[in-house]
Amino acid sequence: MSGVKCTSKIKCTAALTFLVSALCVGCGRNNLAMAYDSDSSVSAFRFEITGTEDREEKAKTFAADLCLKDESSLASDAVDLSESLSGILCDVNGKRIIYAKDENLQLAPASLTKVMTALIALQNAKPDQILTASENVKITESGATLAGLEAGDTMTLDQALHALLMQSANDAAVLIAENVGGSVEGFADMMNAEALRLGATNSHFVNPHGLTAEEHYVSAYDMYLIFQEAMKYDTFTQIIHLDTYDTIYHNSQGEGKEYSCSTTNLYLKGDYESPEGITVIGGKTGTTNAARNCLVLMTKDSAGNPYVSVILNCSERQYLYQEMTQLLKTIR
Repeated sequence: MSGVKCTSKIKCTAALTFLVSALCVGCGRNNLAMAYDSDSSVSAFRFEITGTEDREEKAKTFAADLCLKDESSLASDAVDLSESLSGILCDVNGKRIIYAKDENLQLAPASLTKVMTALIALQNAKPDQILTASENVKITESGATLAGLEAGDTMTLDQALHALLMQSANDAAVLIAENVGGSVEGFADMMNAEALRLGATNSHFVNPHGLTAEEHYVSAYDMYLIFQEAMKYDTFTQIIHLDTYDTIYHNSQGEGKEYSCSTTNLYLKGDYESPEGITVIGGKTGTTNAARNCLVLMTKDSAGNPYVSVILNCSERQYLYQEMTQLLKTIR
C-alpha cells in the first residue's frame, strides 16, 4: 500500500475503499464494470470508442465460450471481400475468429433469417408435430420462393423445416411461425428473445422468412452466434447437408400432395468446389434486393474440426461463392 499516502484517518479510509473497489471491479456478482446491455451496438463484447470523427464504435468480441477476435492473428491480407459489406470466419473448437470484416454491421439478412426460425421451432416443437396452414401462407411478393402451400394443408414440422432450409420456402416459414408462435408477430417476439439470450444484440427480427422489412437485420457475428446454436440440433445439421428431398404432405381433405425440392447451396449442388481438405457440411443462402447475396456455412477441416463462415450483402452470386472460397482457404 506504499502508493497510498494518508493525511488523516478519514482520508485514508476513503482512499482504501476506492482502491479496493477499483481492484475488485468484476470480481463479484454485484460489481460489474459493464452490465449486459440489450441495446448495445456490438454483440457479446467489451468495446472502446476509438474516435469521435464519425462516432463509430469499434469492438473486441468477448464471451467465455465463443470465438474471440485477435487483431494480431487475423488473416486480413489473405482475403479480399471487396464485393461484400461484411464477413466472418470462426474456428468453433479453437474459439477464435480467423477473419472479420465489419462483423458488427447491421444488415438485412434475407433468408439467413430462416436459421433463427428453424432454431426457435426446434426449441419449442417436436419434428413430428402436425402444422396446419392458414390463409397467410399465400405470399404474393414478387420473386418470393414458395413451396406452394394452401390454406388447410398440413405438414409435419420436419417436412416444413426441409422446405424452409433447403428450398428457402417463405410460405413454410409462415406455417412454422403461426403454429409454433401463435402468429407471425408472436414468433418474431420469440426470435428476438432468443437473440438477446445468445448475446446477438445487433439483430432484430419482424418476420420468420427474411423478406425485406424495416427493423429486420442481423450482423455477421450475430449470424455466427445463431448458426452455432442451431448446429446443436441434429435435425438442423442433417437437413442443411441434403442436396435433394421428396415427401408427401396433405391438403384439407387429407389427400396426399407431392413435394420435392433441392438445396440452394451451390457447394452442395457441385457448382462450386470448396478448397482442398475442407468439407462443406451445409448452410443457408439468402437473396433479396436489399440484402443482395448472403451465405452462412458450416464446414470441417481434414481433422473434423468445425468452422462457421458468414458473408453478408455481396454484389453478385458468383462473387459470393468466390469470396467464400477465399475465406475457407484461410482455414489451417
